Amino acid sequence: MNYNYYSDHTRFAPSPTGYLHLGHVFSALFAYEASKILGGELIIRIEDIDKQRSRSHFEKSIFEDLDWIGIKYRKIIRRQSEKMSDYEAAIEELDRLNLIYPCFCTRSEIQSEILRAGYAPHGIDHLVYPGTCRRLSKNEKEKRIKTNKNYAWRLDIRSAAKKIGKLSWHDIRLGNHEVPVGIIGDVVIGRKDVPSSYHLASTLDDHIQRVGLVTRGEDLVESTHIHRILQSLLGLKTPFYFHHPLILDSSGVRLSKRTRAQTIRAMKARGLSPKEVINLFGKKNLLSLLSLIKKN
Repeated sequence: MNYNYYSDHTRFAPSPTGYLHLGHVFSALFAYEASKILGGELIIRIEDIDKQRSRSHFEKSIFEDLDWIGIKYRKIIRRQSEKMSDYEAAIEELDRLNLIYPCFCTRSEIQSEILRAGYAPHGIDHLVYPGTCRRLSKNEKEKRIKTNKNYAWRLDIRSAAKKIGKLSWHDIRLGNHEVPVGIIGDVVIGRKDVPSSYHLASTLDDHIQRVGLVTRGEDLVESTHIHRILQSLLGLKTPFYFHHPLILDSSGVRLSKRTRAQTIRAMKARGLSPKEVINLFGKKNLLSLLSLIKKN
C-alpha cells in the first residue's frame, strides 16, 4: 500500500444521507480556505458506505450547495462505494497479521456482558467491547463463519498494542495527543456484508487521496486515536489534523441531520445569499481559526 503523498491537500467528506446544513458548510469552507493557505487543493470524498441511507439526490445536492457557496474543489471525486476492493485488501492484510477477529455478538449481548461484569456503560454507542469473541477458538470462529452468520471484524487492540508501542498525532489547534491504546476497545473495522467501517475507510482514503491536513469537527478527536493506530498497523502516512469547534444551534446543541438542522437548501429557498449564509456562523470566527494554520 504505497502511494504518493502531498502535504498541501485538504478534504471534505460528506455522507449523502441528507441535505447539507450550516455545520457542513462551515467544515467545507474551512477545509477550502485551509487548502488555499497551504497552496494545495480541496478534495471531495463521498462517504456512501451506508447503502441503505445514501441517496443520489442527496449527493447531487451536496455539489449544488458547494458550488452555490463558491467552494472550489478537485473534480475527480472518490466514492467509497466504488472502492470496496481497497478496504477488502486492508482487511486481508490485518487478518494476515492476526490483528483482527470475527465478532458474532449483537449490541444487546455486548451490553449484557458488560453489565454482568460490573461495568457501567455510558450509552450504547460508547460501550467498550468486552472481548467475548476474541476468546473463541480458531475452530469455533471458522465454524461460525461457515454457517453464514452475520459478523463484524474487530481490531484486536491487545495484539495491536504489542506491535505499535507508543503513538501520537498532532492537532494544529489542540496540540500533541498520545494515543491511549490501553483504554481503547476492540473497535469494529468491517462487517461481513460491508468490508469497512468509517474508521478504516476514512483512514485509508486520506492516505490514498494524499491528504496532508485533515480538518473536521472536534467531536471526532477520539476517533483520531483509532485512525492513528490503523495508520501504524498498515504503514500509512500520518497527516496533520485540525479539529475545529462545532457549530451549535441557539440552545447549544450541535447541528446535525438527526436534530433536523435547517438545510442550506431551505436557506436558499428563503432567498438568503451565500454571504448571508456564511455570516450565520461568523466570517471572523472562521478567519481566526484559519490564522492558526498560517502561524504553523
